[in-house]
Amino acid sequence: MVATMRIPQTDLIPKSEKLKILALDVTNADSITKAVEAAGPIDALVNNAGVGMLNVLEGAEMPKIRELFETNVFGAMAMTKAVLPQMRIRRSGVIVNVSSSVTIKPLPALSVYSASKAALNAFTESLALEAALFGVRAKLVLPGSAPTTGFGKNAVARMGMDIPEPYSAFVHDYLTTLRSGTEFTTPDDVAEAVWRAVTELDAPMKTPAGGDAQTWFREAGHSLA
Repeated sequence: MVATMRIPQTDLIPKSEKLKILALDVTNADSITKAVEAAGPIDALVNNAGVGMLNVLEGAEMPKIRELFETNVFGAMAMTKAVLPQMRIRRSGVIVNVSSSVTIKPLPALSVYSASKAALNAFTESLALEAALFGVRAKLVLPGSAPTTGFGKNAVARMGMDIPEPYSAFVHDYLTTLRSGTEFTTPDDVAEAVWRAVTELDAPMKTPAGGDAQTWFREAGHSLA
């Protein structure tokens, strides 16, 4: 098993002889090539590298928007292109792209982030039809809100959160309401959903991860089979 990080921090992952940790920046072609070569044969690829952005469109700078898409969409495409040929030749394998439940339930102050994940969804669903010709599967995992993971804090640190004044009161009230919710997604929820997508041959195209994501999934008329 291989785990990748932009800057490997081995102290964050339990030591195991069965786990190899590699450096990987999905926005860098050389980094992708080196990581795929070092990993060896790949049976399952999980594209979970992601950047968040918590802001309304008017407050989002175009360079930051492009940076977000570079990781969330083009990074997943680049990794898939790097791995798909070996899966196609072996006529087996699975690609799991970690999207977001905001593609089920639209939320304010997430328009750019939602757009990147919606693009990832469309890419994966079309990819699944192409890959199926060679016995390769492509699936989506859709996590819900995860306030305890630091994802939101990291997003603000990297992308900023300069909310334009006309929107500021609305966004503040919205975030307060969101944080007061009772259903959230944990890392274990996501891990279980990814494991299901990888190991179950009849896993659905989209698997929601977390109680909130599952609730939104049902409300949208989807089955949790």
